Amino acid sequence: MQNDKHKIVVAITGASGSLYAFLLLKKLEQLKEQVQDVGIVMSDNAKTVWQHELQEKSYEKFPFSFYNNSDFHAPFASGSARYNTMIICPCSMGTMGRIASGISSDLISRAADVMLKERRKLILVTRDTPLNLIHINNMKTITEAGGIICPASPSFYSRPADITALAQTVIDRVIDLTGFSHDTFRWNEK
Repeated sequence: MQNDKHKIVVAITGASGSLYAFLLLKKLEQLKEQVQDVGIVMSDNAKTVWQHELQEKSYEKFPFSFYNNSDFHAPFASGSARYNTMIICPCSMGTMGRIASGISSDLISRAADVMLKERRKLILVTRDTPLNLIHINNMKTITEAGGIICPASPSFYSRPADITALAQTVIDRVIDLTGFSHDTFRWNEK
């Protein structure tokens, strides 16, 4: 019998946008009844950026399993562990480039490679702007390989009240892409 709960990998890179990662982890915590396991891997730069942007270290307090970015013994470093979704949030252009080139030099890029080779869901929440042609070509390569590029472009039609609510519109879209059932603002619903 197949378990219908999600096994999720969340990778956090050093791109600006730690608020997105924070809100994603909070949302996954709220959806715990739909989750079998959440594995977290953060780059060293991600921790530095988080502390700078959010002025705290709350990533240490989430009730998930954390893995070092050099830990190739993490379960999601192999397709046999059957994690069904990986979200890289925020995703730096460097990380995206390594994934597009098939370079598995750390746990983040290895886990992404596993998702693509196993034809499972890989979602990259890209944050940089503007884009150069290398970025665009890397996005094209990952899309052609089965990944989903979900730029951190907030929506305004829900009339978010503050920056957190604005950033939450991106995370709610990511949660939709994973297949979770959750309450969120829907276009043209009363």
